Amino acid sequence: MTDGQAARESGKGGGDRSLWRRIRDMKLHTQILIALIAGAILGPPMGGVAVAIKPLGDAFINLLVMVVVPLIMASLIVGTASLGDLRKLGRIGLKTVGFYLIATALAVALGLGAALLLGPGTGMDPDTRDGIVEQYASEAGARVENAIAQREKTSIGEFIVRIIPRNPFKSMADTDFLGIIFFALLFGITLTMLPEERKKPIMAVLESVNDAMIVMVKLVMKVAPIGVFALIAAVSAQFGYEVLLTLLKYVAIAIGCMVLFSILVYPVALRLAGMPPMLFFKRFYEVAIFAFSTSSSNATLPLNLQVTEEDLGVSKDVASFVLPLGATVNMNGTAIYQGVSVVFIAQVAGWSLTPMDLLTVVIMATLASIGAAGVPGIGMVTLTLVLTQLGIPLEWIALVVGVERILDMTRTAVNVTGDTVCAVLVARSEGELDIPAREVI
Repeated sequence: MTDGQAARESGKGGGDRSLWRRIRDMKLHTQILIALIAGAILGPPMGGVAVAIKPLGDAFINLLVMVVVPLIMASLIVGTASLGDLRKLGRIGLKTVGFYLIATALAVALGLGAALLLGPGTGMDPDTRDGIVEQYASEAGARVENAIAQREKTSIGEFIVRIIPRNPFKSMADTDFLGIIFFALLFGITLTMLPEERKKPIMAVLESVNDAMIVMVKLVMKVAPIGVFALIAAVSAQFGYEVLLTLLKYVAIAIGCMVLFSILVYPVALRLAGMPPMLFFKRFYEVAIFAFSTSSSNATLPLNLQVTEEDLGVSKDVASFVLPLGATVNMNGTAIYQGVSVVFIAQVAGWSLTPMDLLTVVIMATLASIGAAGVPGIGMVTLTLVLTQLGIPLEWIALVVGVERILDMTRTAVNVTGDTVCAVLVARSEGELDIPAREVI
């Protein structure tokens, strides 16, 4: 082999290695974005192969969810105990819950208003409607039964009682996040009452657990692009684009409202916090992409904590209190989805909604979002509660099952973004927001 041939062969091999090296050296969020796009494009041509590799995505989600319970426990207890002054804890708690409730009510009102104005359920061909209901009726029925089993209709008093866990370890095993959060907050408050010398050893252990979970998340995230590709490819291969095209108007209105809420409401809150919105989204978009890919607020929580503290300058005390709470009680995207979906289903089915019905939707959608687990598909569960309250037969939920996954991905990104916006706002109000000057735009 001549020197020229050897150089050319070396160049070929070097080029392959160089391409692999460039991909390997990309930032994680860039790898995840490439995996997401590749999965969406290659899923339908891959067909059964794409569906067959979905367990890789499910395994990745399980790895992340595995970390969530110990991370929430450690971060909430440490965050609450670190606040020290109970008056400060009360201020932060009131600010956080107040923001979440107001934002969620605005979100559902936006969804209702846009759907009533644009009429996504008007003009649907009856044959198309009946075909969709027939195709997804069994799946919808299974989801409705699951929803009824998970959350029976209870009074406010009974709901409050159920928040308090009789056995916190059972709540951890069952991933009952309201029970976990209640116990963690109460434990953290109790630690603030102990003398410093008694509290210090416990705090050291919990801080070590929290740090270890963050390291574990970083290890798990190394396989994120593979998991994301498997999840998205399976979704696009399984559902294709036919159902999406049939329900395009409904999907476009729902997603449009979520985008509108994100570019109108969140920037206002960020401006109040003194953080330029462009700076926020530049640093945060990898978390939004990850939330979109996984459809799980809980699975996104570890990465969100890391980015919010390290890249957005929110203090660990505030982030570890606000974000785990938000992953359970703040569902802006889900509220928009519920508002649009209720109007869509009512219009297709031929029911008219009275002003009192609309008010009921706002109240129920806001309350139904509280305590909803941050896992894929939970919006479908909470939607059944709203439909039940209005007296709409639950089998009509089959109309939206076909595009549920696409909307679930979008609303999760909006939910998670709202959690972090709240953390930034609360941190600024408490003087615990530190933005490096060189990054301010």
